[in-house]
Amino acid sequence: MIRLAFCGLGAIGTPMARHLVGDRFDLVVWNRTHERATAFAANQGVRVASTPADAAAQRDIVITCLPTSREVSALLDGDDGLLAALAPGSLLLDCTSGDPATSREIAARLAERGVHFVDAPVSGGVSGAEAGTLTVMCGGRDEDVERARPVLEAFGQRIVHAGPVGAGHALKAVNNGLLAMHIWGTAEGLTALAKAGVRPDLALEVINASSGRSNSSENLFPQRVLTGAFPRTFRAALLDKDVGIAAEVARDARVPSPLLQLTAELWRMAHNELGEDADHVEAVRVVERLAGVALRAGPLPTPEKPA
Repeated sequence: MIRLAFCGLGAIGTPMARHLVGDRFDLVVWNRTHERATAFAANQGVRVASTPADAAAQRDIVITCLPTSREVSALLDGDDGLLAALAPGSLLLDCTSGDPATSREIAARLAERGVHFVDAPVSGGVSGAEAGTLTVMCGGRDEDVERARPVLEAFGQRIVHAGPVGAGHALKAVNNGLLAMHIWGTAEGLTALAKAGVRPDLALEVINASSGRSNSSENLFPQRVLTGAFPRTFRAALLDKDVGIAAEVARDARVPSPLLQLTAELWRMAHNELGEDADHVEAVRVVERLAGVALRAGPLPTPEKPA
């Protein structure tokens, strides 16, 4: 039986941790909001740790799933931090959507104590976490990724070893950078078409049968934008963070990336306008405001005539 600790029971972390409850794993959980950890553990035979150090004590693998790499780094420090209790030979498995540079710093600090590290961000959203069908992108040594595989397979359907430490976080950030591009670009195209007199639902029907389609055009826009329903599944603030990391990865690699850099600027603007709680698809509202047109199914005003 693998002795696990799971730190970070947020929207994604909670359903991930549920897949680790059972006979295969001896699970301890910790969360900054203690009440959430207590609610999770109720009637499940799961122990709630009082501190990160308490969670990490006598654990083979400690999993972190926090908003950013900064929180993971901060969790290491102090008398109650992870470093105070992680044993030599143990593994820190970071499922945060973090940044490669900080991950490499964390790995170096852990290596001084004989502790191993794998960055393992996930993709698939809350629904994928609940179904156990996440894609997991791993960065680390071959033997460490293989050691983590039985744990990752409990909540992930596709486990990809992307490369050395930081590679998983880099891949996740670029993936989300492309998501950000698709949402913003589709919104711009549809608002331009709306002003030209083309209904957004009709435009999407054609686009989704043609080469311009994406997951955003096929799913997010029909299900959310055209209906005006914006369920809170992934905060725009977090996508802003991720596309910023992707832009930084490109800059650090000295790769010309004007589109990625512009996308990061646009999402920073959307984040500032929408606030901390808005869903990522609500960035379309910013494009609608700038264009002066709303994207909804049904008749539209007569298109503007050229001046």
